[in-house]
Amino acid sequence: MHNAKIHPTALIDPSAELDSSVEVGAFSVIGPHVKIDAGTRVASHVAINGPTTIGKNNQIFQFSSLGEAPQDKKYKGEPTLLEIGDNNTIREFCTFNRGTVQDKGTTKVGNDNWIMAYVHIAHDCQVGNHTILANNSSLAGHVDMYDYAILGGFTLVHQFCKIGSHVITAVGSVVFKDIPPYVTAAGYDAKPHGINSEGLKRRGFSPESILQIKRAYKTLYRKGLTLEESKVELEAMLSKTPEIGLLTDFLNVSTRGIVR
Repeated sequence: MHNAKIHPTALIDPSAELDSSVEVGAFSVIGPHVKIDAGTRVASHVAINGPTTIGKNNQIFQFSSLGEAPQDKKYKGEPTLLEIGDNNTIREFCTFNRGTVQDKGTTKVGNDNWIMAYVHIAHDCQVGNHTILANNSSLAGHVDMYDYAILGGFTLVHQFCKIGSHVITAVGSVVFKDIPPYVTAAGYDAKPHGINSEGLKRRGFSPESILQIKRAYKTLYRKGLTLEESKVELEAMLSKTPEIGLLTDFLNVSTRGIVR
């Protein structure tokens, strides 16, 4: 007897593993080596190719393409991966590609992310938890996007960039350098414009912590210090404001240089 949660026009490869609670809409195609966990809903006209794993309670809207081969001319058909966690909303026409063997081999999207229409997440990207990618924002290959970061609509991120935790970008920003945690960035190319104080308030940061993060921003951007001199001063602030650890840790792993 047909599973009432799977529309009769959906095409499911026999090797795909779907929890019995997964819903699949009309004309969706789920290929081999795809695993989908409990409570996930796949709307109509979605294409999912493997190897791909999708966790629990995700909402995947129509016309999205997930787990397709990377858009990389070096790709030669290797069995790379796409991993999607739990409780993500993936809106219409999103495209997430698998990884490449030249990097991590896996494109990863964490948990509780809000991903709006026409978002592209390219090969080997690592997206954390609780992020928001607004309509038409795109991550080129090898981008790391940390927890609670927000990309405004039509934000474009160059390959190998890092987007720090609690960052927010303005609409239409083009990012060529790493954006440190807490920073608001805007423009083409993106420049820093203070900290994301409103976002920090919403996430429960205390007024004192926000004040200290503002001071850290001034140390990094307003004192005329070199990056190495800034790091020394920021390290000294850690005992009073542990949240600055996100900033110092990020600066130590930044490889493209930070927005200035």
